[in-house]
Amino acid sequence: MSAVIEIEGLRKTFHSLRNGRRVAVDGFDLLVEAGQIHGFLGPNGSGKTTTLRALLGLVRADSGRMSVLGEPSPQLLPRVAGRIGAIVESPQFFGNFTGYRTLRLLARAGGVPIARVDEVLDTVGLRDRGDERVKGYSLGMKQRLAVASALLKDPQLLILDEPANGLDPAGIREMRDLMRSLAAAGVTVLVSSHILGEIQLICDHVTIISRGRRVATGRVDEVLAGYDRHEFLVRVAEPERAVELLHEAELTASVDGEALVVGGVTDPTVISRVLGEQGLWVGELTPLRPDLESVFLELTGAGGHPSVPRQVDDSGPLPGAGDAEIDLDVRGVDA
Repeated sequence: MSAVIEIEGLRKTFHSLRNGRRVAVDGFDLLVEAGQIHGFLGPNGSGKTTTLRALLGLVRADSGRMSVLGEPSPQLLPRVAGRIGAIVESPQFFGNFTGYRTLRLLARAGGVPIARVDEVLDTVGLRDRGDERVKGYSLGMKQRLAVASALLKDPQLLILDEPANGLDPAGIREMRDLMRSLAAAGVTVLVSSHILGEIQLICDHVTIISRGRRVATGRVDEVLAGYDRHEFLVRVAEPERAVELLHEAELTASVDGEALVVGGVTDPTVISRVLGEQGLWVGELTPLRPDLESVFLELTGAGGHPSVPRQVDDSGPLPGAGDAEIDLDVRGVDA
């Protein structure tokens, strides 16, 4: 598979009179290959949005190498800008404009056929609300409008920053189906979201960033497998006695409420055999698999993961960064 996004050693430092120098991104690497729905995860302040803005030429990187659709970014990003749809940060629109007028203006500015407006409104479920003013839209509807603006160009690469923000459960499911249909049509999707359950459902690959550094990347199932402790939830009539028997068999076990947790077991039939031989019959034997939320919390600090040392990089700016004017629908229409 060919690389659609490549980032190597990205560094970005911000300066302020109050806080001095702050490292937002510290030697970050990212690889997104064609056809993937790639989850980009990190807690607030981890460097996700800064990375996306640097990739799209919206902020000047200090150092590193980036490319999008095979072109160096931001130096030659205008060559492929027409094949990229992006939403970065909260979308902003003219409140007195209708959804249809907003998209029509963007279509004209980008040289997109006006007929495309109706198509994208239908795609995001706003066809019947396109003639209403944006100021009357809910947060979820504004988010749909932003996605519609990113789809106007019929992009080859779609970058979505929190696309499910403000959506109800039905809207979240529709957004999930939309991303799947786009991927099936050959569109590569890079999606950032705090709804980790959705990322686990929709994404085939994931990259996790913490304190400006990459802490995990790979297929979702492979990342989760790396944190599988081979634990099982076991329910028996006498949990305390069951723990003693399992300890005698040199198995790790502890009581958890009315059940017990047995760890380090690759073959669960061992548990049934040890207990059954002593007349304790297993009523439930359920594998406890790690989910993306638990792995995310462990990797980003909430699970006791040690802090990553912060270092300020004083190297020069990336040549050409921020010099090109790029026509990307990143925030919709400026208010």
